[in-house]
Amino acid sequence: MSIFVSIAGLALLILIHEAGHFLVALAVRMRPRRFYVFFPPAIVKKVHNGIEYGIGAIPLGGYVKIPGMHKPAERDLEAALVRALEEAPWLERDLEPVKSALAAGQLDEARGLLPGLTAAVERARLSEPAERAAKRGLTDIADALSGDAYWRAPVWKRIAVIFAGPGTNLVFAVLLLAGVFMLGVPDERTRTVDRITAASPAAGIGLQQGDEIVAVQGRPTRSFDAVSQEIRGSEGRAITLTVRRDGREISLGPVQAQKAEDGRYVIGFVPGLEYKRYGPVGATWQAIAKTGEVTAAIGRALGRIVTGSGRDEVSSPVGIVQGSSQALDLGFRYYLGVLALISLSLALLNLLPLLPLDGGHIAFSILEKVRGRAIPREAYERFSAVGIALVLMLFFIGLSNDIGRLGGT
Repeated sequence: MSIFVSIAGLALLILIHEAGHFLVALAVRMRPRRFYVFFPPAIVKKVHNGIEYGIGAIPLGGYVKIPGMHKPAERDLEAALVRALEEAPWLERDLEPVKSALAAGQLDEARGLLPGLTAAVERARLSEPAERAAKRGLTDIADALSGDAYWRAPVWKRIAVIFAGPGTNLVFAVLLLAGVFMLGVPDERTRTVDRITAASPAAGIGLQQGDEIVAVQGRPTRSFDAVSQEIRGSEGRAITLTVRRDGREISLGPVQAQKAEDGRYVIGFVPGLEYKRYGPVGATWQAIAKTGEVTAAIGRALGRIVTGSGRDEVSSPVGIVQGSSQALDLGFRYYLGVLALISLSLALLNLLPLLPLDGGHIAFSILEKVRGRAIPREAYERFSAVGIALVLMLFFIGLSNDIGRLGGT
């Protein structure tokens, strides 16, 4: 069950990321064409005010289609109609004027000619794949030629729409962490036993969950630190514990502490924790501070990946689900904390200046503003190929790490 809850949490983070793009695009009058909960194809859909809302068949995250991410080019139209032209060569006479207008940069003329080409495609007797590809391509061209196309918008609008996705993840991370601080965060360990390690000396003498260790070797222990010091100081010699259980004190032992790998002497129990709770304002400030700390740590980790020393710190979606599932087993507040860190990681990953990530689109928008003209589509495609390769490399490094962890290596 915890695995499904963890997958649902990851899907929610992706959904709110897409919702951020969608809502800000609406706010700056860059009307999205589609918004789906989960990924298409659609199970159900409905068009409202020109926007297609739907529930997709692939149950992960969400999907938003913003019109005209790139300035339309002649070859976009050719690629969309390649199969249609094979089946109906006569479409060339309706295609050629639109191509010429696009090639000449006469976009208003191309927009005026496009309905004629669309009608010709509808008249042609095409196979279903050819018809579907042609209509999808013509719709994309029409969106790119529209007045609210992304590429036409001022740079600040484009940056606002693109930043809204990771920005929403960032805000969500802060809100989740604030919730964790309001629920309470571990403040100090107590002398009350929370868990017993199997086949340990503590289990052998009958120490139980909920026991409060009030003395070791007859010496009172008023804190966990005092308990720990007494056990470590025994250096393996037999000791007795006095615990309070169900309102009465009982003696357990004698028992010999075992030497752990780090050299400490332990008997095999996990202490309970006292939690410190914050009010809404204090929790928010604590969450903001923690977000800053984690952001800096993630930045350092990315730097180590570049130098080759941080490879083991990368995780894939498999590891993310596994980690959040384990946190859920520990308790709801731990799950919220892990979900917050994943949301923050998604935000920071998407802000890397790599296409097709959000940070890459932001960087190219700024570069176009500096240049004073659009960057050619071919440059976008070349940089996207490099970005995809780097992201896939991170994914496979993370996946190999997760497989190794699952296998116990």
